[in-house]
Amino acid sequence: MNRLQSLFQTLRTQHPLTTGKQAIHAIDWSWTTPHKVWLPQVTGRDVRADLIAALTGAIVVLPQGVAFATIAGMPPEYGLYAGMVPAIIAAWFGSSRHLVSGPTTAASVVLFSALSTMAVPGTPDYVTLALTLTFMVGVIELTLGFARMGALVNFISHSVVVGFTAGAAVLIAAKQLKHFFGVEMDSGGHLHDILFEFFGHVLEINPSATLVALATLGLGIACKRWLPRIPYMIVAMLGGSLLALGLDTWFGAEATGIATVGALPATLPPLSAPSLTLEHIRELAPVALAVTLFALTEAVSIARSLAARGGYRIDGNQEFIGQGLSNIAGSFFSGYVATGSFNRSGVNYEAGARTPLASIFAAFMLMAIVLLVAPYASYLPKAAMAGVLFLVAWGLIDFKEIRHILHSSGRETGVLAVTFFSALFLDLEFAIFAGVLLSLVLYLDRTSKPRIVSMAPDPRLPKHAFSSNPDVVQCPQLRFVRIDGSLFFGSVAHVEQYFDRLRAEHPEQKHLALIANGINFVDLQGGHALVEEATRRRRDGGGMYLINVKQGLWESLEQCGCLEATGGRNVFQSKTAAVRAIYQKLDKTVCATCDKRIFQECNEAKPA
Repeated sequence: MNRLQSLFQTLRTQHPLTTGKQAIHAIDWSWTTPHKVWLPQVTGRDVRADLIAALTGAIVVLPQGVAFATIAGMPPEYGLYAGMVPAIIAAWFGSSRHLVSGPTTAASVVLFSALSTMAVPGTPDYVTLALTLTFMVGVIELTLGFARMGALVNFISHSVVVGFTAGAAVLIAAKQLKHFFGVEMDSGGHLHDILFEFFGHVLEINPSATLVALATLGLGIACKRWLPRIPYMIVAMLGGSLLALGLDTWFGAEATGIATVGALPATLPPLSAPSLTLEHIRELAPVALAVTLFALTEAVSIARSLAARGGYRIDGNQEFIGQGLSNIAGSFFSGYVATGSFNRSGVNYEAGARTPLASIFAAFMLMAIVLLVAPYASYLPKAAMAGVLFLVAWGLIDFKEIRHILHSSGRETGVLAVTFFSALFLDLEFAIFAGVLLSLVLYLDRTSKPRIVSMAPDPRLPKHAFSSNPDVVQCPQLRFVRIDGSLFFGSVAHVEQYFDRLRAEHPEQKHLALIANGINFVDLQGGHALVEEATRRRRDGGGMYLINVKQGLWESLEQCGCLEATGGRNVFQSKTAAVRAIYQKLDKTVCATCDKRIFQECNEAKPA
């Protein structure tokens, strides 16, 4: 309230003729209603593309929702409910065009591991805890969004996103091996666990299921390559379903053994309510914080990945708000923790979605499918779904960008590799944390070692401009040094080592001029380092000077009380003025025998 009053007071002061009503309309509220930005720009062509993508997404979520709910220890229908209302709210209030929210494998695993120790999975008490946890997660996410904490996503570098996406894509494909080959096996765990489990059941491969999966995969590839205007995913799933139906008719369902999704409950999400008792809140608070951190990281990482591929940008704050509102709404419509889904978001993108309407349409279609078509889902083979998800996984791997990173930067290659292999062999959420942590460590390492170069007038350049070329002749008494980077506690040691080495290797250069246009600020420790260097130089009979001082650096030096200590009169706003002043302080007996004469003042003082 105080912030609003301050805002209105500022508007009244700066715009006295603006009425209160006009002032309210003058404020930019688009950050809370992003649909007002993109909705007016939607065309009929966009709607058609979104409807096609929505149909694909609605079909894909059917088997996944049931499977994820089972993993989470929830009744199967709750997985479908979590893909309805939460998906609509997240798309309407989020900033991503392609992100689809709902139940995910990782979120389901986290939910089960957190709640299974508090209640028996599948029981009403367990469901109540899940709904309460969902509500608490939504409140925390919404609070972070309104607090404008979306800048946290800036610490997720592009290499982290690329590596995480590629690793998740491999995991998506690996987890579909059981359905692709019709093998009864446990597809949980990390990549090596899944592969070991699969090779242990390789003799149990079902030829009919494998044929359906391969046919679906091949049909999807062919349609995408030669008939790009046709929604290849739907064509692939229909083709695989028809092939499975033909095999069952010809050889018999028992002989082929092709597993299907099975009949689903034909009901819409019933109203529900979280239990906001003090006991439950206290019990679930640590879990809610952990799940929030993971859910937001996963959602924003997926949104950023798809935004990079789609050529647009997301608003981290708005994604926090969208995810928070979706989980709050989900807790009242029988949905458990929802976040961005790699599977469905990838399907949405690959199917040609253009706006958030695709996710909204998919949620409504899912409701219609559950009501009207759910019993017929028994004809949809899991092998066909696996073939489609293989296509999705392949499309999520950005080979072009991976090659670019590998050839461009060793540091970014390291971040990419750590994130990728962490996603494969560690927990999926840990892969993000590992990549972000490594990015921050490399960033701190880079900023802690600012670039320091010696400079001098170059006679080969117009007007003898200063150059950092090592072949340029240096003045015997004066050294010009440019520092490119801020002086803070992390970089002070590197700069002090350079100063010590400079005094040891060139003791005759008692005067040091720092070209400071590359220094944005100094902290207290950085200011003390400059003061100490200036003191040493004066004690040795020389001095230290600052040239081209920025406003930010000037203010930082004044605040820490270091400006006068370094020598307030030794600050110059140009190299010309600095040379003219410093030249007067040089030892003229050395100048008399010097043959370098690199400054104009040297030649002016040269005897005839």
